[in-house]
Amino acid sequence: MAPPDNRTVTQPRLAGFWFLLALLGQAATLRLTSAGSSIGYQHLLTPWQATEPHYRWALAVVLFQSFVVALAWRPRAASAWHWLQAELGAWRTLVLGGLMVLTGTALSREIPVYAGELLFAGFLQILALATVTLAVLALPRTVVDRGWKWVAALGGTDDDHHGLDRVAMYCALWVACLAALLAVVSYQRHPHIPDELSYLLQAKYFATGQMTMALPPVPEAFRLDLMTYEAERWYSPFPPGWPAMLALGVLAGVPWLVNPLLGGVGVLLTFVLVRDLYDRGVARTVVIMMAASPWYVFMAMSYMAHTFTTVVVLGTTLAVLWLRRSRGIAWALLGGFGIGVVSINRPLEGLVLAGVLGLWVLVPDDVGVSFRQRVGRLVTLAGATAATAALVFPYNAHLTGRPLYFPVMAYADRVYGEGTNALGFGPDRGFGWPGLDPLPGHGLIDVLINANLNLFAVNVELHGWATGSLLLIAFFLLRGRVAASDWLMVAIIMATVAAHSLYWFSGGPDFGARYWYLILLPCLVLSARGLAALAQAHGDDGAIRVYAGTAILIVMTMVTFVPWRASDKYFQYRGMQPGVRTMEAAHDFGRSVVFIRGRQFPDYASAAAYNPVDLSGDEPIFVWATSEEVVAEVIDAFPDRTRWFVDGPSITGDGYRVSSGPHGSVPSP
Repeated sequence: MAPPDNRTVTQPRLAGFWFLLALLGQAATLRLTSAGSSIGYQHLLTPWQATEPHYRWALAVVLFQSFVVALAWRPRAASAWHWLQAELGAWRTLVLGGLMVLTGTALSREIPVYAGELLFAGFLQILALATVTLAVLALPRTVVDRGWKWVAALGGTDDDHHGLDRVAMYCALWVACLAALLAVVSYQRHPHIPDELSYLLQAKYFATGQMTMALPPVPEAFRLDLMTYEAERWYSPFPPGWPAMLALGVLAGVPWLVNPLLGGVGVLLTFVLVRDLYDRGVARTVVIMMAASPWYVFMAMSYMAHTFTTVVVLGTTLAVLWLRRSRGIAWALLGGFGIGVVSINRPLEGLVLAGVLGLWVLVPDDVGVSFRQRVGRLVTLAGATAATAALVFPYNAHLTGRPLYFPVMAYADRVYGEGTNALGFGPDRGFGWPGLDPLPGHGLIDVLINANLNLFAVNVELHGWATGSLLLIAFFLLRGRVAASDWLMVAIIMATVAAHSLYWFSGGPDFGARYWYLILLPCLVLSARGLAALAQAHGDDGAIRVYAGTAILIVMTMVTFVPWRASDKYFQYRGMQPGVRTMEAAHDFGRSVVFIRGRQFPDYASAAAYNPVDLSGDEPIFVWATSEEVVAEVIDAFPDRTRWFVDGPSITGDGYRVSSGPHGSVPSP
């Protein structure tokens, strides 16, 4: 019998070593990242900043990784540089490296600190890429071949251009289940930012058939951000699209499950759209990336409007695509309806979508339709859009007295000053939020700052890769071999960025670059196209290894980044927690008034999420004990209810705690 090939024995072990080192390297990077559950952008601690003992193991891992990777790459560095020059050229290679560095961290006020963080973040991204590449190069060909055939067999043949395959269905199921699990374990089925609370309250009174709620007695005891209080009513100032969808979850008793289910639907629509724009192979790659995207999955965990918007955008784009490939005007009507729904939900994104898809309708199509007919399609699309979007005008008029005056603008004008929330430039724009709106007004420098913050967030959240998430997109675009469908993706990105450059706020650090969320699909598609281009540049054997490297990065994200983000940031994010829900079950509050002591946010805001719409029922009512006078007024307003007093987390330093109660006699049945 022939002796065993030493290479086949050592290669799997060597590949395992590099994979484990890459995994530990990403874990060390996350340990050196200061994020946390308070509002603010995350920052990387440089070696001279990470002086506490608990950072030492992370620095030791980075140092060891740097040493062994440098030794392993020493004989390969020259050939890798020559390959990059052959594919991109010298200046494009330098641009690629510059993009990796410049998107590696968020701006800091202190320039030396920012420069040091940039260089360290860029180094760590390159180090991660080098380590994963070594793992891929060490993989035995037989192992890679078996993995390739297994993935290909999941979805059927590439020749079948119709229907869903198992890859798409598995990815959709994965997203729905993972987002639901995170919604329970990390997010605790509870809203965490003021927008989410306002959406949930709006959905609750929509579910009862009301457009507003009757003003409660002692309004000061029910005071919340992002709620409008008038003489006889109060209501959420947000557009009605997403809350109307969320109301279905309220009626079913599972509002937290609406977005996870929509997340799964979004994956299926993405597969069909990308398959029809490109081919089945690209579509599979995109939905696998989508299912592993922290940006997409964590957004689907939340109560935010973006997942619903994404589903409608995907369906609308698919309708316009089918309009371009047929002579049926029904697709124009459906597409216009979709754009209108997006406009009702998120008006600026509806404007972006209308502009991009409207121009796309005018581009020569695949069925030889004349320019005059294309104009007719555009008119039909625009008419259906206008008719649907106009449905919000009676809603606006009911709340503000003017069809074109949106409640959210009225709220901002009343609370922060007239015109502060409007699009455009000037010294009066912005709310002056410390740390989120760094400069007064809105000008070119603000546009650049917001772009930096959002590009950094996309680079982190899109894939959650230790190499950075924009690497494949930059490689693909710099390589320059862009097809017509790719330009549609680029147009959506450029239009989204340009439109939001007119707005003073970047969107903040909640759920990544959420104001740019419309670019999620284009970024995933361009990433998949970049992956295919990289694979093509390496031949058959290299292509298999390129895809294996992507699989390694995805596994690393699932093992390190997703659990870290779920526990470090989103668990009790911004101090919000469902403690009163547990307390209600333990103490059987029943028909009572529960006075919450502490700050409005998060102490009272967390409790207010569980208030009933009808204050005359038998459910407990949670009120904010702002003063002794307010407490006395609430007692007078609800004399037939027992009373409990609860200290919030800002007082206890932990969770909610009953300080006294029950007080008063229990009402007779």
